[in-house]
Amino acid sequence: MGAQGSKQGGQVKKKKYKGHLIQTLDQHDGGINCMSLSEDGSVLATGSEDKMARLWSTKTEECECIGILQGHEDYITCIIMEDNFVVTGSADKTIRKWDICTCDCVLIFSGHSSPVNRIICTGDFIFSSSYDRTSRCWDFDSAECVRIFSGHKRGVYPMVFIPADEEDVNVDTFDWEGNKDILITGSADFTARSWSFETGKTLKIFKGHTGTITCMGADPAGQILYTGSTDTTVKSWNIAKGENLKTFEGHNAPVLCMSVQNKILYTGSSDWTGKSWVVEFGDCTRTYKGHKHSVSCIKFCDGLLVTGSGDGISRIYEVKSGSLKFMTRSHAGVVNALQVVDDRLFTGSHDGTVKVWDISGVREEIGVLKEDGEEEDEEETRIILDGLNDEDYEDYLNGDTESMYLRDSPVPNTRNGKSNNDQLMDMV
Repeated sequence: MGAQGSKQGGQVKKKKYKGHLIQTLDQHDGGINCMSLSEDGSVLATGSEDKMARLWSTKTEECECIGILQGHEDYITCIIMEDNFVVTGSADKTIRKWDICTCDCVLIFSGHSSPVNRIICTGDFIFSSSYDRTSRCWDFDSAECVRIFSGHKRGVYPMVFIPADEEDVNVDTFDWEGNKDILITGSADFTARSWSFETGKTLKIFKGHTGTITCMGADPAGQILYTGSTDTTVKSWNIAKGENLKTFEGHNAPVLCMSVQNKILYTGSSDWTGKSWVVEFGDCTRTYKGHKHSVSCIKFCDGLLVTGSGDGISRIYEVKSGSLKFMTRSHAGVVNALQVVDDRLFTGSHDGTVKVWDISGVREEIGVLKEDGEEEDEEETRIILDGLNDEDYEDYLNGDTESMYLRDSPVPNTRNGKSNNDQLMDMV
């Protein structure tokens, strides 16, 4: 652990550009599948193929592993941090709750009959989805399963919880007595469903997709649902009525991830692009290009759009102009997860490492442009290519980036011999 050296090409880059690779955290023995941050951003939790989760300090001069969470019997699929606890979901069909201070497992949530796909936490409750075609609700303090949401015909993946006590939620739009807290689930059966938290019964079925629903989000008011699918489209829905409002067409391959930011929706796809959409009209306003593989994760942060890709590279774009401002090339596998803490970008990859990048130069540049109102200049793009060999570096200087990628493309994220895309298409 610690700051990593680089070959000749990488060293020249560090002199020429402001940003650089700070550290490579390589203590996991398997690919990184998921990440989560503590509320104050000071602790990063990572879940891995090695069946373990690790805790890392993020704001110290040198990031360090400060805890190991060991106990799952199969790889970790999802992770969240809530107060002083970490919650992990695993392919061993269980969910575990860990004390951050002691790293002890304090509760095991058992009941699913297939791997756990996703988890979300509301404070009092944990919601989980699984390949077993159900979602479950668990008491956070006792691990008791208090609801089983059953009705989907295939595995359940993304979830959205809309609480009735949110100030922005227009509770009046829901005319079902006692059904004000709502869970929404997306499935490989091509549908999404809304559920009454009080009764566990289906309220509405959102039909229209012709492929697995891979990702979902909701507007701040809790009235509009957005679903992304392997059928290449995104759809918006009236949650109260279950009606399809708009279909967002433009991607040419499965939609893998999304981020909803007020009136703008950001999506990443297997077609090697990210896109931004005006949700009111369904119009695509920007396409974020340059990826050489699927866009596996996407994150909006202070006017910047950060993407992770199957090509092993994370990229940062200026949201409004769509121009590429920062590109890293150091991972040897899919970038599965991203987190931003102050001027640091954390990237987790199937190559088993977490890399820490200094992005202060990007923030400074965007800040100056916003203040001065200057036009974007693509020639000012900051590119960090740590670890390049001499041949790749020469190609980069000559503008021949295609040869770099073709000669040394990273291994795609695989499990049981199948890539992520192949596994997604098996769901269809």
